[in-house]
Amino acid sequence: MPLDIAHSVCPHDCPSTCTLEVERLDARTIGRVHGGRKDGYTAGVVCAKVARYAERQHHPERLGQPLRRIGPKGVGLASFEPIGWDEALDVVAKEFRAAALRHGPETVWPYFYAGTMGHVQRDGIERLRHVMKYSRQFGSICVALSDAGWNAGVGVKRGVDSREIAKSDLVVVWGGNPVSTQVNLMAHIQRARKQRGAKLVVVDTYRTPTAEVADLAVILKPGTDAALACAMMHVAFKEDFADRAYMARYTDVPDELEAHVRDKTPAWAAEITGIPEETIWEFARLYGATKRAFIRVGYGFSRSRNGAAQIHAVTCLPAVTGAWQHEGGGALYAGGALYNLKKTVIMGLDAVDPTVRELDMSRIGGVLTGDADALGGGPPVTAMLIQNTNPMVVAPDLMKVHRGFARDDLFVCVHEQFMTETAAMADIVLPATTFLEHDDIYTASGHTVLQIAQKVVEPFAEARENHFVVTELARRLGAEHPGFAMTPWQLIERTLADTGLPPAGHFLDGRGHDCALAFETMHFLDGFGHQDGKFHFKADWSGLGPDGARLSPLPDQNWVIDRETAAKPFRLVTAPARSFLNSTFGETPGSRQREGSPRVLIHADDLAALAVEDGARLRLGNEQGSVVVPAKAFDGIRRGVVVVEGIWPNHAFEEGIGINALTSAEPGLPAGGAVFHDTAIWIRPAA
Repeated sequence: MPLDIAHSVCPHDCPSTCTLEVERLDARTIGRVHGGRKDGYTAGVVCAKVARYAERQHHPERLGQPLRRIGPKGVGLASFEPIGWDEALDVVAKEFRAAALRHGPETVWPYFYAGTMGHVQRDGIERLRHVMKYSRQFGSICVALSDAGWNAGVGVKRGVDSREIAKSDLVVVWGGNPVSTQVNLMAHIQRARKQRGAKLVVVDTYRTPTAEVADLAVILKPGTDAALACAMMHVAFKEDFADRAYMARYTDVPDELEAHVRDKTPAWAAEITGIPEETIWEFARLYGATKRAFIRVGYGFSRSRNGAAQIHAVTCLPAVTGAWQHEGGGALYAGGALYNLKKTVIMGLDAVDPTVRELDMSRIGGVLTGDADALGGGPPVTAMLIQNTNPMVVAPDLMKVHRGFARDDLFVCVHEQFMTETAAMADIVLPATTFLEHDDIYTASGHTVLQIAQKVVEPFAEARENHFVVTELARRLGAEHPGFAMTPWQLIERTLADTGLPPAGHFLDGRGHDCALAFETMHFLDGFGHQDGKFHFKADWSGLGPDGARLSPLPDQNWVIDRETAAKPFRLVTAPARSFLNSTFGETPGSRQREGSPRVLIHADDLAALAVEDGARLRLGNEQGSVVVPAKAFDGIRRGVVVVEGIWPNHAFEEGIGINALTSAEPGLPAGGAVFHDTAIWIRPAA
């Protein structure tokens, strides 16, 4: 008997947003999940954690009914009792009304992020926010820095179609680890290597699994990528790899750039980055001599106080060599501008009041502990609805976050699939659907296909979708907007119509709708996104954020990072783990078994200097706090740099606090953004 295969879309990772083929065993049960074979990007490939999604979908610890806290915070299920949906939502609405009466509507802060990438289920909370005039949210935690850096040079958030990698002769993965986090990309890279003999270069702060399989791994110190890019531009000009005709036509100040990088030699960059000078020469010459050179810009090196400037410096490389004009050449960071979805009805954009304060989600610790600057001078936050995120684990400055959630005067409703550490701090917990249990529409950052997924199986127990919670709260709160009266499917159809796209039925065969533009446009041969149509070597940072004056207009090493000192001689990177996705999949046995336990990767010479052996317990700390982690000697890293992979649950660490206790909530430049990989720390043997 043939398997019942349902088409769906992975909601967990925006670069991939994989087309899926799901084995449906019955109306409530799935089997294995496969990569969709009908779209040219997913091409049948899916990561191991999603392939075994049944492990998560049918996990015995999934939340199945609404809960009310009757015991202390932070304990888990033992502190809760079951209640009905109507009673739970009545309580939430009552608390929101009472909070607004005491402090005004800005005291309520709906808080969410990207636990699902689906636009209806993720972004509908914004409609409730805007209609009710609750505090707005600056979504800084992921792309604020990388967006600013890319747009500074390119001017629009799109790049070369990633499927062109098959035509590349050189692929540079800069600040990403697709072997662990984006297997589709690796499939395209491997195709180019096999069919064209393409070379793979990986630039990262440690020897990742992707760097292990590269032809050249360039391992540098965190926060120094711009220095490497400047040295590569120096070599391009010095050794005639620069395409002067291309620059004269398509860029703003090529002569000024050439003069600027004249002293940015490989020797200069080697001193800053820790990369051997000969490696910089090798990489620069390989890149400069290869016309079909494709840079896949990752997110990793943007998560630094100078992250936007680092992204901008790297995007200058294909403009110097003219790689943008060649098939298989150029760069890609993200393709959001390809879709241009008109989400007014989904998000309630017609109800936005710009006078309502906007709170930085990365500064949630400061917000919840009453920091006046973080609060924008407004009232305290005393009520929250949280969907699609787990700030008790994933937010920076975690000690402060924990203190904030411990407040007795803070009412929190968490809509979740599992009893996360954030849910354990809530007053009301509502059971949420997974992506297989609701309808939604998906864009991607790493490919060009717009996708729609219908519900595959019935919701588990009493789990309800985000849209249900938002509309039911709106009804109780008296919020009026056309979007509250629509079903998710109607919202999808309305959004497609408003955007000028085909109706939803066009998307349901597993192929989606390809939004790629003509070659000339994807390669900016008809102009870049700035008003003058030029690529901008000279960034107008003042136009991208209030702190732009602290960044150099031309590419350079911007020393605004948390530099190592005698008191804090190490630099910490909190990189993703292969089997987790932020805190998602941390609850599945397969992922936990594959990852083992938290550990700090540290150079053997640094261990020797600390007078400890491999496996020793180390205490990592700074002015914010400290954590204890076992050491793992690792030679694929620069001395003075350490890496802790994976966002592990707090309870995975022996003192009950996770690695983000050490990361700062200081906004990156020029307009804010989380700086997870920009942390100076001390290390000593644990007592």
